[in-house]
Amino acid sequence: MLRKNAKIELLKGVPLFYGCSKRELGEISLLADELDLPAARDLTREGASGREFVILVEGQAEVVRKGRVINKLGPGDFVGEIALVSGKPRTATVRTRGPARVLVLSSGGFRTLMRDVPSLKDKVLAAITARV
Repeated sequence: MLRKNAKIELLKGVPLFYGCSKRELGEISLLADELDLPAARDLTREGASGREFVILVEGQAEVVRKGRVINKLGPGDFVGEIALVSGKPRTATVRTRGPARVLVLSSGGFRTLMRDVPSLKDKVLAAITARV
């Protein structure tokens, strides 16, 4: 299991959370669940609704769109932020290539953060806008 400070360091490198203070990152880390996953586990599924934001801590994953691998991901990469915020369907399937460890922030946790830590809202919206 990652310690809180290790989670904060990982979250600090995620563009969605650029500009967040250490306190804000600490609040996020409290709501992010750490999971160990097997190989060939879908992190997202193309066309499905987005209910979580996933950060790859250890392992590799591949991004598949319309049956073709279009990208490979490694530690520190993340998926799901745009679908989580916009509510639009996932644009690709992301599948682990081997055993992986991830941090997962659910849509409920995300909404809690936006409600309880209002200073995050503007920062997250700015980061999403920059990515779109």
